[in-house]
Amino acid sequence: MTVALASLSLIWANLSRSRLRFALTAFAIFIAFFLFGILQSFERGLNAGADLAAADRLIISNRINFTQPLPIAYVNRIAAIEGVRQVSHQSWMGSYYQEPRNFIFGFAIDPQSYLQIYADDIALPPEQAAAFIQNRRGALVGEDVAKQYGWQIGDLIPISSNIWQRADGSNVWDLVIEGIYRAGRANIAANTLYLHYDYLNEARTTARDFTGTISFTTLDPAQNDAIAQAIDSRFQNSAYATETRTEEAFNRSFVEQLGNIGLIVLSVSGAAMFTILIITGNTMALSIRERTGEIGVMKVLGFDARMVFALILAESLALALIGGLLGVAAAQMMARFISTVPGFPFPLGFTSGIWLSSFGLMLALGLITGLLPAFAAYRLKPTAAFARA
Repeated sequence: MTVALASLSLIWANLSRSRLRFALTAFAIFIAFFLFGILQSFERGLNAGADLAAADRLIISNRINFTQPLPIAYVNRIAAIEGVRQVSHQSWMGSYYQEPRNFIFGFAIDPQSYLQIYADDIALPPEQAAAFIQNRRGALVGEDVAKQYGWQIGDLIPISSNIWQRADGSNVWDLVIEGIYRAGRANIAANTLYLHYDYLNEARTTARDFTGTISFTTLDPAQNDAIAQAIDSRFQNSAYATETRTEEAFNRSFVEQLGNIGLIVLSVSGAAMFTILIITGNTMALSIRERTGEIGVMKVLGFDARMVFALILAESLALALIGGLLGVAAAQMMARFISTVPGFPFPLGFTSGIWLSSFGLMLALGLITGLLPAFAAYRLKPTAAFARA
């Protein structure tokens, strides 16, 4: 125990010998791991929809592009296909509250079937669900957006659309909040507004009797591919050909519209780590050169080569861990803060996997930057050390 404490004291004394150099190097490592943690959490947050997708849930979109519509008549025809359990649909609203900058994720849906299909994602008291289904002008809002605007059950809210226009020239739909739902699972945001498709459809001047995408569940996930092929074959010669994918594949394709997020994260993180590798390696090499005479004295006093090797390697690891752990901890706090910002579209997924991968990178950084200086000190003869000092 005494030896261990003495070793730790010696390691810290060597690290803090040049306080400015130690602080700058630790700060550089801090920044690198802070960036790594934030970027990883963004990637996991963006991919949460795909990672948490239900195995038996599929999405049908227009084959041209998911922004193109599908006839609402497809819903009943799809429901009649063998192996299909439940069918619903959703139309993008392009909604905002009062001003265009107050953007809201909004969808026009068939309330009863939609709440059945997405029961795992939307946690809602039964009485609120019933009230939403019964009121044609009713709205269902997530608790995040409700907190953002101070909405309560029973409030009358004007929701505008930058896509749809009413016959009277207005783009405003007056809605009554009948339910405020919570996210049914972790890493899913409760920031969406739902209204009745019929209320939207009867008043808009264009695209009547069309919907955006169609969702359905299957009786057996093993039959997903066969059912998807049957649906796409049925509509392949129509003016509105379909593309049927699992919810996971659909959500991943949606994220890919933003670019190759994984490659971006890897490139930025890799550049930061490579830079820190050079900085830390140079710092350790310079530190050992400055202490050549001291290393010779340590060996004369009885420190064997293996002990010197271990102390210098531990010094490098300690430097990487101090900066790295602080950086990842700061990234986690920042991710939690960003996730609570009103209007932020998704919670950042800061998982234990980020901590594990970060810790592995810290160990790798400490070992790579410490091995060469430690090995040089291991081989250093006392006579050579005094000659250089």
